[in-house]
Amino acid sequence: MSEHGHSSAPLTRLSEEEQLFYSTIRRFAEETIAPLVRSMDDEQQLAPGLLQKLTELGLMGIEVPEALGGSGGSFFDAVLAIEAISQVDPGVAVLVDVHNTLVVNAIRRWATEDQRAHWLTKLAEGTVGAYALSEAGSGSDAFALQTRTEKIDGGYRLSGRKLWISNAKEAGIFLVFATLDPAAGYKGITAFFVEKGTPGLTIGRKEDKMGIRASSTCELLLDGCEVPSANLLGEEGKGYKIAIETLNEGRIGIGAQMLGLAEGAWTHAARYAKQRKQFGKPISEFQAVQFALAEMATDIEAAKLLVYNAARVKDAGQPYVTEAAMAKLFASQVAESVASKCVEIFGGNGFVRDYPAEKFYRDAKIGKIYEGTSNMQLMTIAKQVL
Repeated sequence: MSEHGHSSAPLTRLSEEEQLFYSTIRRFAEETIAPLVRSMDDEQQLAPGLLQKLTELGLMGIEVPEALGGSGGSFFDAVLAIEAISQVDPGVAVLVDVHNTLVVNAIRRWATEDQRAHWLTKLAEGTVGAYALSEAGSGSDAFALQTRTEKIDGGYRLSGRKLWISNAKEAGIFLVFATLDPAAGYKGITAFFVEKGTPGLTIGRKEDKMGIRASSTCELLLDGCEVPSANLLGEEGKGYKIAIETLNEGRIGIGAQMLGLAEGAWTHAARYAKQRKQFGKPISEFQAVQFALAEMATDIEAAKLLVYNAARVKDAGQPYVTEAAMAKLFASQVAESVASKCVEIFGGNGFVRDYPAEKFYRDAKIGKIYEGTSNMQLMTIAKQVL
């Protein structure tokens, strides 16, 4: 894997090393994930054994140092992996995305050396990470948290209810945000590691979702859940800072997911257009279809520029908040638009589950909602540019 992927070439062009990495993940997705897509969507769960294969390929520790069992790659490598998997199944890509761009990155940035050695090793070995921030009354207003924590001898006690937690069913490690001092507002928010099996931690109802159904999304119940002081991430009251900075990185990951989804939908649409015949010739020979595919390809290239640029800027250690917001905003718009046109090119077959078009369309909608709605991205962009 590359260190940072810097290049004077156009941003959508990959170095040989990056191209090899991307091609490896893409081939894995086609050969291993593609045959499972329909059953995972129907059963709303990750196929047995798939997590182990993701781990063996190094996808659960992309940015984890090699000394801790990881792949020692860059953030850009993680973005490439998410994009490649999303072309086949955006639902599987969510697991890789949340695990790497949110949980691993939060630990790399904020944990102590001992914590990094402990938690990153577990994550790289295949223990899935989940990010528990959202609550019933705390979505876009992320810091209106009701989950509480209090100090006890040797640690902390957490109580509350989290919603919409991706990876919850598979996760062995949860990064939980709770308020230590309600009077301090967002400055009372604190982050903790909570391991699966900790008394007082229960995985609640699993959501029956429209799309990305291979990815588990559940509620998380904390009832007097006690964790040791060593499980505190960062400092008391600094949870809001951890959440903000981590979500900025995560938004680039969602941009990559939506980019990959759009690419996958376009590929299927173009292939079908060459196979489907009407009036004695493939529909790809009709200018209307050609123009639709051309516009889709142009939008995808523009989204790729935004996503790749945001990831490279982040790896370069430069400010990237605006770039991340723009990448997520635009890539999610492109994904929904391209997936919709894919359904139309498939015609009646695009509306039935026997073909891949309708799944891409269902999967695309969440891109405008999670890890910051489109309106929140517009607010962020406006603050930066005005």
